[in-house]
Amino acid sequence: MFTARLRKPLAALGAVGLAFFLAFTLPAAAEETGLTVFGWSDQHVATSGDAKHLLPAIDAMNALPGTKYPERFGGVVDKPAFVFGCGDITEWPTAAAKNAYAELVAKRLKFPAYDIAGNHDEGGNVPSRTVLDWIAARHKSLSYAFDSGGVHFVAAFSKYDESLNSPAQAISQEALKFIREELKKVKPGTPVVLAMHLCLDAITNRDELVEAIGKGHVILVLGGHYHKATVQKYRGLNFVQLPSPAANGPGQFTVVRIARGRLLVLPYDYRKHQWTDEPGKVLDAAIAPR
Repeated sequence: MFTARLRKPLAALGAVGLAFFLAFTLPAAAEETGLTVFGWSDQHVATSGDAKHLLPAIDAMNALPGTKYPERFGGVVDKPAFVFGCGDITEWPTAAAKNAYAELVAKRLKFPAYDIAGNHDEGGNVPSRTVLDWIAARHKSLSYAFDSGGVHFVAAFSKYDESLNSPAQAISQEALKFIREELKKVKPGTPVVLAMHLCLDAITNRDELVEAIGKGHVILVLGGHYHKATVQKYRGLNFVQLPSPAANGPGQFTVVRIARGRLLVLPYDYRKHQWTDEPGKVLDAAIAPR
């Protein structure tokens, strides 16, 4: 509702003037609010379905909105649009492990959850479709895309090659094709966040990935796999590795804020109840227009 002081000037604008006023003020307010996303990876729920190690992370995510960011960044944490998981939900994809995770993100986590499959979720040398089918049913495909807050999110599943006997892998040709085709659909200038299971350090065909992205306005590439929070740059692209909530992990999840033409990536330590402001883990950068 407009205040009494504004009614007369707005009335004098007429219908056309009012339309212009709203067009220029409402988007500014939306840009000020921005978009917030929480990220984690490598949850490694036990084959027995024991997922109690995830509870501190989930409860911390639920409680974080309203918390002040470090003073140099300003503002408080908004309610996240969703929580994104970069794979390895399970230690091995039993029904008990999948069901335990599914129940937690549906009932305990207060925000929508999106996930992609990691190598553990495929079953390794004893393949299983349990987690893969669950993800495909939730998101209509193992690789999928969606829009949120003016940002296009691309989740690319890359099949893991167990025969290599190495955690370092190439992004599959199928995943690269999906990325190329999905980016062609995006309206020019739309910021894109790309998510995969493999982090930059684990990708053996980095240049091929960069070429697949091409001129797409990818402002961030999310990955997991190596369990710790890192921020790296490669050929102009921002690569962020999401941390693991595993019992022997760092006890962190990552907050991503896209607002006012800036990208902020900042891990939160839920065991120490404080922000992690270490070099190589934090990204605060302007989003260059395309």
